[in-house]
Amino acid sequence: MSDEKNKNEDKQEHKELIQASWYRCEQFGLEHGSRPDFSSLAKGPLNDLVDQHRSLLETTENEVLPYYENILSNSSCMIVLADRQGHVLNTWGQPRFGSAAEHGLVGGNQWTEMAAGTNAIGTALITGEAIQVGRDEHFLRANRFMVGSASPIYNTQNDLVGVLDISSDAYLPQDHTLGMVKLMSLSVENRLIFSAFQQEHFILSFNTNVVSLDSHWSGILVLDENGTIVSANRRAEVVLARDLALLNINQIFDVEMREIKHHPSRLPMKLLAMGRYQFYVKVIPPVQQIMKVPDFRQRGGYVAPQQGAMKVNHKQENQRIEMSRIPDNVIPLTELQHGDEHVERIVKQAHKIMEKDIPILIHGETGAGKEIFVRSLHYHSSRRQEMLVAVNCAAIPAELVESELFGYEKGAFTGAQTKGSIGLIRRAHRGTLFLDEIGEMPTAVQSRLLRVLQERVVTPLGSTEVYPVDIKLISATNRALKNEVKEGNFRQDLYYRISGLNIELPALRDRQDKARLIQYLHNRLRLEEAGPELSQAMLDLLVQHPWPGNMRQLAHVLKVGLAMADGEELEDWHLPDDFFEDLAFPADDPEKLEQPAKVIEPLERLIPRLLEAFNGNVTQTAKEAGVSRNTVYKYAK
Repeated sequence: MSDEKNKNEDKQEHKELIQASWYRCEQFGLEHGSRPDFSSLAKGPLNDLVDQHRSLLETTENEVLPYYENILSNSSCMIVLADRQGHVLNTWGQPRFGSAAEHGLVGGNQWTEMAAGTNAIGTALITGEAIQVGRDEHFLRANRFMVGSASPIYNTQNDLVGVLDISSDAYLPQDHTLGMVKLMSLSVENRLIFSAFQQEHFILSFNTNVVSLDSHWSGILVLDENGTIVSANRRAEVVLARDLALLNINQIFDVEMREIKHHPSRLPMKLLAMGRYQFYVKVIPPVQQIMKVPDFRQRGGYVAPQQGAMKVNHKQENQRIEMSRIPDNVIPLTELQHGDEHVERIVKQAHKIMEKDIPILIHGETGAGKEIFVRSLHYHSSRRQEMLVAVNCAAIPAELVESELFGYEKGAFTGAQTKGSIGLIRRAHRGTLFLDEIGEMPTAVQSRLLRVLQERVVTPLGSTEVYPVDIKLISATNRALKNEVKEGNFRQDLYYRISGLNIELPALRDRQDKARLIQYLHNRLRLEEAGPELSQAMLDLLVQHPWPGNMRQLAHVLKVGLAMADGEELEDWHLPDDFFEDLAFPADDPEKLEQPAKVIEPLERLIPRLLEAFNGNVTQTAKEAGVSRNTVYKYAK
């Protein structure tokens, strides 16, 4: 019964993914009869793209595909490798899978949802998940002759770098094909890890079965000589269910690094993970065994002797070194503000309080950057090596909040996982717990949270055992919690327990450093999507916007603009239509009332007329009409 239930849940989840994709296609202005717009790259740009992804291509072709030759030789299918923007880098497979003109799976063609509707490559890129798109599940009728199964590929920094796809116009066992492409993408990821780290690092593979240690389903951990986990594959994080970045191996397995160094090469050992789960572990030592002389001064607590007036603060120096290792998605504290005195003050206050046993409560509008602020605080604190657990209290169904926060024993309630759950609060042990939208927390859960904060222990649902927890609590809300207390919606005692340092994060429209902040965010996004700096005219346009959606809306507008500009200078017609709706004059603006009425041609007539005038050129049409390319697609006949 449970297997049948899981299958039904998987089918429902798949159906929802396809429905969401079709909705996006409609928003893009596509129709079922539209032809795919592959925006094929010329030979020069394609060669540059191939060179840029040389490591990914060679790893796939030379180290992974040879294991799957039987797929290529025994079926009418094609294996496709695409980059993170959907451009086909290379294909392998039978030529009897139609001609290139028919299927479009050729080097340089772009298989995004915007260009080709719902399809395995484009939908896997948007969702970040493996997916199979059946014949009639394709949004465009032109693609309904085939079935595609695609799985994303992540690099050693956990960034999505590409997609592997198996497409066929013949029948293939669907579950088998999707499972195969998942396995292939994992194989590529594992080989990328070995290529990057095998020379100078210890690599641990682990599995529940000793005969499966060499399989692509094994978890992989990469260790430096001190036992610090510097990389891991996705399988390791799923199996161990925690953020592994920069933990020491002794925080995961009951073993010290010195034992790993002296363990016979490739001889499996049996270890416990987190003191509970048994795994078989194989140690693969570095290819280059570097002889190093011990230097005991590197141990914690060493203080150098003073020589004359020279005094070295090693604690500060070590902290400076650690700061240089913050993840790419964390903004340095010094870059949270760009001239706004209020933000500068609250950053200094919160940074000091992070090291004290005092909770922080952040007030601010939705999208003002509260989680970005908290992530920066965490990674610039002494708790940086442990987890930051962010919980959106409004996003968890009310009936699940308690089990998600406090965890539960196996069988605690109908639908509970067979192994139970550790809970989000215990995941944040020795780290930081960020409760966003805490004003949405159900009253019954508020009582349990108050006890945890008072007693510093957690009791999972269905259990009598208590677990000590050491957490730094940061809460955030867009509500006036004092009013919620008066109205009986929020416990007064909990309010005073969470509101140690109260800070107000200003809305984007109220920030004194708005222009510099917009430039800063644009430059960060240009690291992902190439494009020139903002022109003064564009910056002025962005500065005068009211930004009701705050930083979240700004990031969305800039991302869309960069994608539409495609490497060229960002112009107003690259921006989404709703950006200009917020810029409209108020109806009672006297200056607007004095303007003579202007006859505006409806878009349903203007777009087809311009398309005809420009011989179907969508870019020129969008620029002339002052709308986005999506709008052109929407009104094109």
